[in-house]
Amino acid sequence: MFKRNRQRGFTLIELLIVVAIIGIIAAILIPNLLDALQKAKQKRTVADVRDTGTAWMSWLTDQVGAASAGQSGPKVYVTTGFSQVSYSELFNYLHPSSTFFYMQEVPQLDGWNGPLAFGANITALVNSSVMIICSAGRKGVPEGTCHSNSWSVQPFVSTDYDQDIVWADGYFVRWPK
Repeated sequence: MFKRNRQRGFTLIELLIVVAIIGIIAAILIPNLLDALQKAKQKRTVADVRDTGTAWMSWLTDQVGAASAGQSGPKVYVTTGFSQVSYSELFNYLHPSSTFFYMQEVPQLDGWNGPLAFGANITALVNSSVMIICSAGRKGVPEGTCHSNSWSVQPFVSTDYDQDIVWADGYFVRWPK
């Protein structure tokens, strides 16, 4: 009689089941991966803004005798009377010579590659409102302009990546909680 010599392999059904399982796993993991990427951009922006603000506050304290950083701020932060500070101006403040600098690399862009905005009210040193640094978050466009707006001082939900991140006078005005 005839004996079949059949090599054992995968059937089409078995292959389709494996592909379906891989698809389900990918559908579960991809949103988490995308959220982790946005969270990393947000954390980088917060760190860059904090570092730049601390360096700028150090420069301001040395140069014009501003109030010390970290004082408790108002419930609403108003930035009327502020003028915009360009990146090149801020870089010159924080990097006055090749041997002395307050910050080695001054960031120009936030984590989403949007421009950071800088504002100052250096002439009104009697007020506690002296400087501000803003990131528009993922949306790329701030709710107003960094140097003429008002923000309620409060955190926001950390998964809302479209919120403005605002640092002013030694503390965060708007930040992810």
